[in-house]
Amino acid sequence: MKKILLAAMIGLASSHAIAQDLKFATEATYAPFEYMDANNQIQGFDIDIAKALCSEMKATCTFHNQAFDSLIPALKFKRYDAAISAMDITEARQQQVSFSNTYYDNAAAFVSLKGHVADQAALKGKRVGVQNGSTHQSYITDQMPAVTAVPYTSYQDAFIDMQNGRIDAVFGDTAVVAEWFKKGNGDKLSYVGKPVTNAKYFGNGFGIAVNKDNQALVEQLNKALAAIKANGQYQAIFEQYFGK
Repeated sequence: MKKILLAAMIGLASSHAIAQDLKFATEATYAPFEYMDANNQIQGFDIDIAKALCSEMKATCTFHNQAFDSLIPALKFKRYDAAISAMDITEARQQQVSFSNTYYDNAAAFVSLKGHVADQAALKGKRVGVQNGSTHQSYITDQMPAVTAVPYTSYQDAFIDMQNGRIDAVFGDTAVVAEWFKKGNGDKLSYVGKPVTNAKYFGNGFGIAVNKDNQALVEQLNKALAAIKANGQYQAIFEQYFGK
């Protein structure tokens, strides 16, 4: 009888491991991945992907706006269940949190005002805006010591400072930089050199971060991600934001 009760308790615990209410943290100033709409609601590619995953998992999900450099600490203190915020999977981050499988392949790009910076070699001695705590900041610090990485809470602030001449360029994800061009800035901006695809910083793509103690959630997210890729939901969301 004890063995039967123990097995029942284990089965109950396993079923409870499937979270029905998930709190996602994100940094909502990073269009098209996450941003605030006119009604002050968090929207974007990441959010739609998370909602599709939650639907597949039959979970109720909420989204909470946090500074990017606070996302991993918040997960470690278990204030949120997961973070989805265009977060590159890196070895350094994997030492602190677990990640789902990749849901978006990534590269990065430098952008400046037209005629201001000729190429990436000309960035030497320049000031480049990055998001604080990002892989872009790490890349410049590690790989471009002659360039000053200027940290910002959001890329919106970095972009404004670049327009006002306080910094020389901005370094961000290619999809985010492309969004600036789409918003009527194409005649003012230019790419600085080719996209950066250094595997140490950007080659593993974006993943959903989860506290290391919650491997059950990682497995559920991976199962749901495989499902929405198989049934076409992922592709439909992707095309909505990035085209075919």
